Amino acid sequence: MRTLTHKLPIPGLLHGRYPERRAPRHDLLDTLLGARRRSYVPFAEAVRGLQEASRRLSDEDCARESAVLRQLFARRGFDDAVMQRAFALISEVVSSRMGLTPHPGQIIAARAMLDRRLVEMPTGEGKTLAAAIAAATAALARVPVHVITANEYLARRDADKLRPVFAALGLKVGVVTHELGTEARREAYACDIAYCTAKELVFDYLRDSLLRRAAPGELRARARSLAFGATGTVLRGLCMAIVDEADSVLIDEARVPFILARAADDRAKRAHYERALSAAREFALGEDYTIDAEMRQVKLTARGQDKAEREAQAGDTPWRIRRLREEALCQALAALHLFERDRHYLVRRGAVEIIDDTTGRVAAGRAWSRGLHQFIELKEGCVPSSENVTAAQITYQRFFSRYLHLCGMSGTLTESRAELLETFGLRVARVAPRRPCRRTLLPTRVFGSHDARWRFVVERAGEIQARGGAVLIGTDSVADSQALSARLHAARLAHVVLNARQDRHEAEVVAKAGNEGRITVATSMAGRGTDIELAEKLARGAGLHVILCQANASGRIDRQFIGRCARRGEPGSCETLLSLESAPIASRLPAWVLRLTRDELRPRWIARLVARFPLWL
Repeated sequence: MRTLTHKLPIPGLLHGRYPERRAPRHDLLDTLLGARRRSYVPFAEAVRGLQEASRRLSDEDCARESAVLRQLFARRGFDDAVMQRAFALISEVVSSRMGLTPHPGQIIAARAMLDRRLVEMPTGEGKTLAAAIAAATAALARVPVHVITANEYLARRDADKLRPVFAALGLKVGVVTHELGTEARREAYACDIAYCTAKELVFDYLRDSLLRRAAPGELRARARSLAFGATGTVLRGLCMAIVDEADSVLIDEARVPFILARAADDRAKRAHYERALSAAREFALGEDYTIDAEMRQVKLTARGQDKAEREAQAGDTPWRIRRLREEALCQALAALHLFERDRHYLVRRGAVEIIDDTTGRVAAGRAWSRGLHQFIELKEGCVPSSENVTAAQITYQRFFSRYLHLCGMSGTLTESRAELLETFGLRVARVAPRRPCRRTLLPTRVFGSHDARWRFVVERAGEIQARGGAVLIGTDSVADSQALSARLHAARLAHVVLNARQDRHEAEVVAKAGNEGRITVATSMAGRGTDIELAEKLARGAGLHVILCQANASGRIDRQFIGRCARRGEPGSCETLLSLESAPIASRLPAWVLRLTRDELRPRWIARLVARFPLWL
């Protein structure tokens, strides 16, 4: 059967030298035919039959078959019969080079991605290998493939682990990391398959965009000044992307603007910032300004505007201009009252580093705009960095919509399938786990205070550690993780902490969370994409116990953390512990509920009411 993707997304006469989708659009044929649910089980069964005939191929046989497949793809595109043959070859190479046999779920997932679908696979079902099979198949068809991972460690790990498989198929694999220069990036993207993070990919695209639309002169010179000395682009276009943890990239971070900037002349800026920050400290909440905590916005009242105008009488030119004056004051007030150290940012080595709200990781190289970053630096006693002028910007939503072939995978996509279809035209295919889930979900508990909750967490973790079990505790912020760590230390409970301060070692820490007697405290989704291997005793016993200490409005985000336990049919358990003092709850619950108790809420119906409350908002 000829599939919907028979027009291969490759550089050439049809799509140009730098392929990309100029405007978000969804092909009508894709929409009409893709609406019906398609079973990929027969495809997987056919691959299994062909693989039996491909057993024990020599290196020469693999090279010969790869060459034949390239010719077949060139003539027939992503045809089912050709892809079955390719999948069988790739499966045999994986078996001989890695000692693994791709299971039907991985074959189905890879096939669905080649149909431009997002695949939901439970944690531990082998998404990395499924992505590799899809990437290798497309690369054999001469489609340049970008495999987007959660962080650079995973990009290097996956590329290195799969390099022997790709090499046996005659394919080259590259890795793009932050420290690479222009030529090294160009060489990595020139490979058949390039592993990278979304952030590095986006900024490379923005630099390419400046170069492609620049005439000889100022704009081209400006692009060269942005750390790229060469005049040529580094990407080969946006042909095909396989996005790991697709919900995080395409939903959670979709609207965050990524800004390519150049330094501006800011010799007079520091005095302006210092004056605004000093004035803002004298403003009173409710009288001079109001706060919208959810939107992270500050507005001056009429009294505040009059107060600022009086301050401007002896001011310099920027301070006399009402728009500039009031914008500076609002940003200064936001820095003082809306952004908290160790929750929204870290201060390390004399610099302010943003903590990503979704992942809990440091957002390396990212800075707040419109002076906010400089105000926070001054607030923390840091030397303010140069304010930048925007040269180009784009969001993940706009960027990934420009791929000719976009697909991906995650363990939690179901809740967002309507938004993914509407925004990207992508349908979600679910792959059933190989083994039944053995996860035990304990009742949610709600406490009247942080103190009561942390006392319970320490007690629970101590009990589990004493019997040789393992526990993974999810907290909402760096500050919470440190507060809990202090209590665990006081109780003399050995533990490890994983937050934005330890982001470089996150994969190593999370991988060991299944060891006997291990207590791991982690913020948000730190370590996502890393497998937790259970110790033999735990695999035969109770498994990993997860304690979720967050109040998320999205059930999908809860599932991401809960999914760390009971993977691949292993045992495991989970419970959610909430506090009425948590900001998302305290800001919305009626006052009478907040006054109920400082300990665990009783009767149980009130606890259940509060536990479900964030989901109503």
